[in-house]
Amino acid sequence: MDIAITENLTKEERNTQQELLPLNKPWDHRKPYDIYPSRKISQGSISQRLEELFAQLPAAGNLIVDGDLGIDWDGFVADSKALLNERSVPLNFLNVAEALKPASAIEAMIAPYLHSDGESSIFGKAFNGTLADFFDAQKLQELIPGKGLNIIYGSGAALAGWEGTLLYLDLPKNELQFRSRAGRVYNLGARATAAPKIQYKRFYFVDWPVLNRHKATLLPQIDYLIDGQHGKVYPWTSAAIFRATLAELGRHPFRARPWFEPGIWGGSWMMEHIPDLPKTVPNYAWSFELISPENGILIEDQGKLLEFSFDWLMFAASSAVLGKAAEKFGAYFPIRFDFLDTFDGDHLSIQCHPSLKYAQENFGEQITQDETYYILDQKGDSGVYLGFTESSDPVSFEQDLRSSYENGTALDVEEHVQLIPSKKHDFFLIPNRTVHSAGINNLVLEISSTPYIFTFKLYDWVRKDLNGLPRPINIDHGMKNIDFSRKGDKVQEELISKPVLLQQSPTTEHWHLPTHPEHFYDVERYEWEGTLQLETKGHCHILMLVEGSQLEIMAHGESTIYNYAETIVVPAAAKTYTMTYLGSGRGKVLKAFVKDDKL
Repeated sequence: MDIAITENLTKEERNTQQELLPLNKPWDHRKPYDIYPSRKISQGSISQRLEELFAQLPAAGNLIVDGDLGIDWDGFVADSKALLNERSVPLNFLNVAEALKPASAIEAMIAPYLHSDGESSIFGKAFNGTLADFFDAQKLQELIPGKGLNIIYGSGAALAGWEGTLLYLDLPKNELQFRSRAGRVYNLGARATAAPKIQYKRFYFVDWPVLNRHKATLLPQIDYLIDGQHGKVYPWTSAAIFRATLAELGRHPFRARPWFEPGIWGGSWMMEHIPDLPKTVPNYAWSFELISPENGILIEDQGKLLEFSFDWLMFAASSAVLGKAAEKFGAYFPIRFDFLDTFDGDHLSIQCHPSLKYAQENFGEQITQDETYYILDQKGDSGVYLGFTESSDPVSFEQDLRSSYENGTALDVEEHVQLIPSKKHDFFLIPNRTVHSAGINNLVLEISSTPYIFTFKLYDWVRKDLNGLPRPINIDHGMKNIDFSRKGDKVQEELISKPVLLQQSPTTEHWHLPTHPEHFYDVERYEWEGTLQLETKGHCHILMLVEGSQLEIMAHGESTIYNYAETIVVPAAAKTYTMTYLGSGRGKVLKAFVKDDKL
């Protein structure tokens, strides 16, 4: 019997207008932008029936069910009991959360990583402990299996040390945030919910790093992987198939599953150009095209979909994906692609990002937030705020910022910050410590290093967020980091990329779009008709068709068609691949990769 494509979770369980991932892939979604990109598995299968999984397990013994934050463990236990009650052996369910340390002890342990910048701030410092630090070792030892079928479940269940069959329930991080906003999620070791922003801070600096370390150790051990986002339906596959699929992904081009968010400055471009997006939101500000800490990857079997966190791929195949860069970055995917949409919207805040030393010392980050703005589309008198005017100085700038914030009055931004007209395919360079903002009527492709929350808002146009609350301003952080030497003519000379033609033929132009010396990644553009052959030369390539309709990429005998504005990852292990432009005239593809001299 076919399983209907239904949303099993209620609106009260997830606070978002974005639809839950369908169980089966829709077939009318492929043009002009696929919001459910997937890779078909080449061996084995995906099942959507929990009873089929349980039928493969021993009738008695131990079942260890570990998993992510945000899993509806009560629902999973209830569904499991309904399927297992007919067995002739006793069923014993144990919740590993019973062995957690007291919430007060956990809060004291992690407090230095969360409150050094104030409880209301989103900024903290990466926790360097392990999941075992959250548990009482003696209580874990007391969770002893009995006779019959014993099921220990919850985040950290594997720490009990039981011998048995190990399942892992995965949850995409966007779904975790949707459930957090609905008040349905507890942080790791917490006994109560918290405001979404407070929860997110703890996710980012404590829960996700801890659980990622745990997941990395479990990858060789798990027997089954389950997609835990749907409620009463649990897409699953064997770990052997999962690990084989990760190995294949490490050699072939793929896309992460993007997700989309409205914002106070958001625009209309994505609403108009991506028809599968819900139209029940006021705008779309962001598309998280490739932000590896939060993206998932979809695999498909005869239309059945299963999503897993991007992290798993990096744990399994970072050397294949990153090539030469794996020695420096390990399992950390270093480059980010996302869209900033201000079409008919509003300006982003005037902002800057921390220096490398500041990010490392204050936030525990490996790298800092170096950015670039590639103008994918624009209309009218669009522009980018970038660098200081020649007449601006630190004292008057800070005085004006603080006066605006304290009195709720508008700032004459252009007295201090340059507004530079933008047109399609312009490329603006924003190394850390640079004052900047995207102005109205731009569709910005932001090509950046992966850190993505360390935005020091200096001025936010005296506005509130979509919930009517004041947006946080970070003048203190910003003034400790801004480089006031990036002003006047120096902005034009150093912060606007000047394309250099590398190679030309009757059908192809290959351009270098130089980034700033502080950027560890570089960008190139191919403008071509017909077919091009490229070599990765030990690098991971991140591609996007920035002008044109469709292209076909072939690697290792596999062919995949991609649309305009879709983000594509070509792992270093692909070695050689071809790009064929399928539209009329010439297509334009952007390619980002780590610089050799930054390895």
